[in-house]
Amino acid sequence: MTFVDQPALKDRTPWQQGELITLEISDLSDSGDGVGRYDQRVVFVPNTVPGDRALVRLVRVKPTYGFGKLQELLEPSPHRIRPRCIVADKCGGCQWQQVSYEYQLEVKHNLVVQALERIGKFPNPPVEPVLASVSPLAYRNKATYPVVRSQTGQVQAGYYQKGSHQLINLNQCPIQDERLNPLLAEVKQDIQQRGWGIYDEAHHRGKVRHLGLRIGRRTGEILLTLVVKDRNLAGIEEQAQTWLERYPGLVGVCLNINGDRTNAIFGSETLCIAGQPFLHETFAGLTFQIRPDTFFQVNTETTEALLQAVIEELQLQGQEVLVDAYCGIGTLTLPLAQQVKQVIGLEVQPEAVEQAQLNAALNQIENVSFQVEAVEQALPALDIKPDVMILDPPRKGCDPAVLQALLEMQVDRIVYMSCNPATLARDLKILCESGQYHLHRVQPADFFPQSSHVECVAFLSLIQ
Repeated sequence: MTFVDQPALKDRTPWQQGELITLEISDLSDSGDGVGRYDQRVVFVPNTVPGDRALVRLVRVKPTYGFGKLQELLEPSPHRIRPRCIVADKCGGCQWQQVSYEYQLEVKHNLVVQALERIGKFPNPPVEPVLASVSPLAYRNKATYPVVRSQTGQVQAGYYQKGSHQLINLNQCPIQDERLNPLLAEVKQDIQQRGWGIYDEAHHRGKVRHLGLRIGRRTGEILLTLVVKDRNLAGIEEQAQTWLERYPGLVGVCLNINGDRTNAIFGSETLCIAGQPFLHETFAGLTFQIRPDTFFQVNTETTEALLQAVIEELQLQGQEVLVDAYCGIGTLTLPLAQQVKQVIGLEVQPEAVEQAQLNAALNQIENVSFQVEAVEQALPALDIKPDVMILDPPRKGCDPAVLQALLEMQVDRIVYMSCNPATLARDLKILCESGQYHLHRVQPADFFPQSSHVECVAFLSLIQ
């Protein structure tokens, strides 16, 4: 969130919900909303751009800040562009389609700098310009859409409107790989014609919950997955064969079983109905098998560019021992293994380790081993001291035990990859305020164009 100094409450005039105000938008928050200031208060307004002058209706007010809805654009920002999507102002899938791509990169750079300054307490942090996405549109290799039935009985799939549970029906999406658009438009019709029940979360009834689409950007191989409450879907085998025949790139049709009352999309069991339960993707010159519920970065090309930045920074000599914590299916582990003596991958999820081992064998990489264990437990028990530590934790960042283990191990170099600048800044502060590590460089990368999310990799070295 954008930080501002808060003046005394007594200096402000009262305001109320429903009030119309004129606002100059001056910033973008890390949640994607435009930010303006009114009577020494901050107002967050979705679908606005810095430089906009707008008539805004206050929809929620607090003593020091409020939330507004764009009522009328009085004067557009020079950074404002026409969105490529006709429902961009409604759909919660994107926040920034109305923002020029060059300015998106500027804002993301500033978000990283602000987090490191305010949370990490790094003066003048060494943040490089953001690595731009190879394509700011049609970049996503994966999309998972909730499926609902409209009030008129039509099967719909799309994204929820921001801040609501109202689904915006989509027949195409400008940020997903365009080769997936025909499936999004047509599979809904097939579900309708089959008469399959649509899941009703309020009453925990119905069958079909989500439609999952995934594509190998380099191979063109596609997986279609229906997330269902149970496996009893009449005629699914016949329909799966029809889909395989209709879509040349489709290599597999799967059912993922999720019978729980939960917001989690995928359940623990996946069945292959037709074709194969995985697709192949080429990444960093290697071949990866990717399943419907595998974690793999959604922007293949920009992930590859960031990996190349890591390789160039490390200047590996071939004799290093490297540990890849939170290694997943080996997306970073395996390319780096080709440049070092030995790699150990740590991952808590057995299914991910199984795929990592399979991908290592697929590429005939033999100098890597994987451990199924939580990183906070595995690190203190390592019987070797690595030369390089790769960290790629979830959004919540590293467990404190992981940071403590790193301080005790005194690894020469740490590469910390993060999708959350705030938790990255928090963890870097802990590592550097000890006086043991120096933050050498931070390289942001735009894995998620048209949204406020930004990926970063930070390079730290042990102070000798």
